[in-house]
Amino acid sequence: MPCRPSIPARPSRRPGPRPCSAAGTFRFMAAAPETMEGAITPARGDFLTPATYEPMGVVGAITPWNSPIASDAQKIAPAPAAGNAVVSKPPVWAPRVTLLPARLCEDAGLPAGLLSVLPGPGRTIGEAPVAHPHVSKVSFTGGTTTGRHPAHVAADKLMPITLELGGKSPTIVFSDADLDRAVAGVLFGVFSSSGQSCIAGSRIFVHTSIHDEFVDRLVAGARRLRVGPGDDPRTQVGPMVTHSHRDGVAAMVDAAVEQGAQVLCGARIPEEAALQSGAYYLPTVPAGVDNRDTICQEEVFGPVAVVLPFDDEDDTVAQANDTVFGLACGIWTRDFAGGWRTAQAIRAGTVWMNTYKQFSISTPFSGLKDSGIGTEKGRDGIRSYMHQKSIYVDLSGRPLPWANPEEQP
Repeated sequence: MPCRPSIPARPSRRPGPRPCSAAGTFRFMAAAPETMEGAITPARGDFLTPATYEPMGVVGAITPWNSPIASDAQKIAPAPAAGNAVVSKPPVWAPRVTLLPARLCEDAGLPAGLLSVLPGPGRTIGEAPVAHPHVSKVSFTGGTTTGRHPAHVAADKLMPITLELGGKSPTIVFSDADLDRAVAGVLFGVFSSSGQSCIAGSRIFVHTSIHDEFVDRLVAGARRLRVGPGDDPRTQVGPMVTHSHRDGVAAMVDAAVEQGAQVLCGARIPEEAALQSGAYYLPTVPAGVDNRDTICQEEVFGPVAVVLPFDDEDDTVAQANDTVFGLACGIWTRDFAGGWRTAQAIRAGTVWMNTYKQFSISTPFSGLKDSGIGTEKGRDGIRSYMHQKSIYVDLSGRPLPWANPEEQP
């Protein structure tokens, strides 16, 4: 009897270690220009009309403290890919992080002068790449209030600017959602990065038919999260960036409680002796709130998620959109058509369905309303650092008839 051919083992579905997003950003931005094409538009006469793209010259990049390496890459990489020199202003609370990719770029052979890093206070150093007359474009990531200033300066200079600002992103959990996936996704979407994320899905709308079970699971999951030092690989929720920031988060929760919110978990500093010196705050879930309450409308930027029950889809979409922000949204449902319908109705730059906080450098990222203007990432992100130019080339070989009256009809 012939031997039965061997069948290769089925590969594991468990994902391996995630690659560094910053390295992936540099790889994409280095390769993308090879396949970026111009265009020749349909002519309306005897001429050729190519549209070309050219570098702006010198551009500025201002990055945030909460994700400095990824944000650095998303600004530093596309600017030279588009042919520009870039001046980068790192965050004052993480000033040394930007120096590492700058050194790596230098070691990789980036010509001198194409990347400069200017650490220092925002009110002095940060003003320079925005206001300097030779800077032709600025990309800023940070808080909405702070972002308004460079926007005003850019308007006075008539200079293009990209702003990636704050958010108060909704997450909608429909009655047919896979609760295991939804709870895990919501926990990650809110409490990873200690909630210090502009895209945190911090307003959780849950259908009344599953509300109690979902909330019980969410609270149990939040209590299980490992709070600890950021350099411990087991840590899921690290400290806030500073003690003053932690105290501001706690003050917003305390104010919500005074207005009638019920805290289901958290809302305090950990009691473990090893955590007393850090700016820690336990994952917190207030309930019994209204969508118009301050804690539902203002960005907390900490490990805090509010839960709101809903019955009607249209009303929930209206509440989800009832905010000055429009950065992101999460949708949890088994109904693809219904989820797609909701995604189309949400006013946000990014919508995740049955997942959260997943990114691709090839996919554009942007915000609406007070969450920003302009586009980062993808080919559109590279083009945002370029001027578009139209060129008309005559094919007729004849003088323009206006200069010769006898030739006019």
